[in-house]
Amino acid sequence: MSVFQFPHGAPELVRLRYCLPIAIFLILTMARLCDVSLLSLVTWLSTPVRARYSNGSGNSPGLPMVINTWGGPFTAATDAAYSALLDSQASALDAVELGCITCETNQCDGSVGYGGSPDENCETTLDAMIMDGTTMKSGAVAAIRCIKSAISVARAVLEHTTHTMLAGDFATDFAITNNFVVENLTTKDSAASCAQWKADGCQPNYRINVTPDPSSSCGPYAPIALNSSSAAYTSQLSPRDSPEGHDTISMIALHSSGTMAAGTSTNGAGRKVPGRVGDGPITGSGSYVDGDVGGCGATGDGDVMMRFLPCYQAVENLRQGMTPQQSAEDAVRRMVKRYPDLQSGIVVVNNRGDHGGAGSGWTFTYAYRGGEMNETVVVSVPPLDAVADLRRSRL
Repeated sequence: MSVFQFPHGAPELVRLRYCLPIAIFLILTMARLCDVSLLSLVTWLSTPVRARYSNGSGNSPGLPMVINTWGGPFTAATDAAYSALLDSQASALDAVELGCITCETNQCDGSVGYGGSPDENCETTLDAMIMDGTTMKSGAVAAIRCIKSAISVARAVLEHTTHTMLAGDFATDFAITNNFVVENLTTKDSAASCAQWKADGCQPNYRINVTPDPSSSCGPYAPIALNSSSAAYTSQLSPRDSPEGHDTISMIALHSSGTMAAGTSTNGAGRKVPGRVGDGPITGSGSYVDGDVGGCGATGDGDVMMRFLPCYQAVENLRQGMTPQQSAEDAVRRMVKRYPDLQSGIVVVNNRGDHGGAGSGWTFTYAYRGGEMNETVVVSVPPLDAVADLRRSRL
């Protein structure tokens, strides 16, 4: 079999005449197969190979390091977890647990811990998960009742069972057998808030396709039968209102030894249907970590985000050679492609501490502290559409 070769000294234009069509064909084919934009693919191909596969953006503050969703009151969790890592006896799991406990105790922004986000029955329930980046084992609790430290119960699931998640009253029973104390998670403020919500006709709420009309009634509700073959079916599954903005503490810790852990704690969506579980305790959605690669924490509309496992996607993006920033943006774009109005926030860190974040529908923030930093730094992340507009304006 003969192989075509250019004659020695052939003009560059001749070489270009033969090679350019082939290169264009390959680029278009790759873009089609990988479902990415032509501009993104050309940018990736034009990036030096060493930079493309560096798997980092070079902004690591050094180890040990803690990084988590949101600034403001959430920085107390960052500081607590970072301080724990300075103790040689504390592990990455210890730091994540302590950081999340800090937010649970402080009731960060009302979205973590007791006394926040009451459901339709005015009760606060909690979701949490914690994951070890070495064993890839995680423990989680969902819709746990009457126990304040959900993240610690999640760790007990990780360390004292071979399961991944326990839910509802059974999670509470497990907590009690592990010496956790039963406590009322309702506060005067959360009870008053729920009472006012009911006085306002239970608006907003998460009910659809029920009678009486959930846009003007508190129920009790009965389902309206739907025809999944009808043209209107898809639109009937859409929410009536935009969900309330909701925050979550999702944290990744990197020990000075290089071991990693991640965790999430939240009290879920306010006014939720009792029993609802969001993305927080779902491994790969609320948070995810693989010590060989990196970790991710997420926040936002969990009912949508859990359908995409964005943190699993982001960590796999790292594995494939993306930087933390590219990994976060890709994970968010995959969701926004199907849900353009989604509120989301993703923070990603590789196993060297290089980090990045992306969000949609709001200005997302994340906080980090590492190396010899004297204080926590908060990074503001504009929504992804705004980021794209800014980049286009610079072209």
